[in-house]
Amino acid sequence: MAEPSIAEILEETTERCRNLDAPLAGRLQAFADEVRALNAEFADTVERMIDRLKASGAGEKAPAPGEPMPEFMLPDQSGRLVSLAELIANGPVVVAFHRGHWCPYCRITADALTRIHGAVQERGAELVVITPEIERFNEELRSAVGARYPVLSDMDNGYALMLNLAFYVGDEKKKLMKFAGWNIPPYNANDNWTLPIPATFVVGSDGLVKARHIDPDYRKRMDVEAILEAVAAARD
Repeated sequence: MAEPSIAEILEETTERCRNLDAPLAGRLQAFADEVRALNAEFADTVERMIDRLKASGAGEKAPAPGEPMPEFMLPDQSGRLVSLAELIANGPVVVAFHRGHWCPYCRITADALTRIHGAVQERGAELVVITPEIERFNEELRSAVGARYPVLSDMDNGYALMLNLAFYVGDEKKKLMKFAGWNIPPYNANDNWTLPIPATFVVGSDGLVKARHIDPDYRKRMDVEAILEAVAAARD
C-alpha cells in the first residue's frame, strides 16, 4: 500500500483536530503541534512569515473599537450580493476573515463558528465569513462545517486591502504551501498569492466596531466566548 501524501496526512489531521473535545484555541494548537512534528521546516517557515508580518505592523491600522467599519457589498456562496448595511440593519454582525476552505485553521475555526451561530442569532446578531476565494470554494467551506451563515467572496482581497489586512505570502512560504497541496491561485482566481490576516470584528447596528481580534499569527483566532460576550454587549 502506498504511503499517504502530505496533503492526505494534513487532511486527516485537520479533521481529527476539528473534532477534538477542546476549546477552539486547543484545537488550533493541536494542529500546529502536529504540523511541527510532521515537518519542522514548514513550521519554521511559518514562524519567519509571522515575524515578518508583526515587524511590519500588519493589521494594526484596521478599524479599531469605536471606529466605523467600512461598507462592503460582496457576493455570497450563491452569488447574491450582501452588504454590511443590510446585515447591521437587523442588529450587530460578526465579520470574520478567513484564508479559505483549504486552510486547516480556518476550517477548524469555521466549525467553531458554526457551533455558536445559533447563540449569536439568539442574541439578535448575525455572523458572516469573508474569504478571497471564488463562490464554489466558499460553498465547499460551508458544506465542510455544516454552516448556515453566508461566506462572501472578497475577490483580489479588495476589502481586506481597504482594511489593511491583506499581505503577500512570500516566496518561501508559497513554495512550501504548494508542497503541502495548498496551491491557492485556482481558489482565488488570481496568481498574486495574497491572503488576508484572519481577523474578527463585532460591528454594532450603528456601524461602529465594538470588538476586534487581529493577529498576524493565523493559528490564533478570537475565542468564541469572547465573540458571544461582544455580541451581547453590542446589543446593550
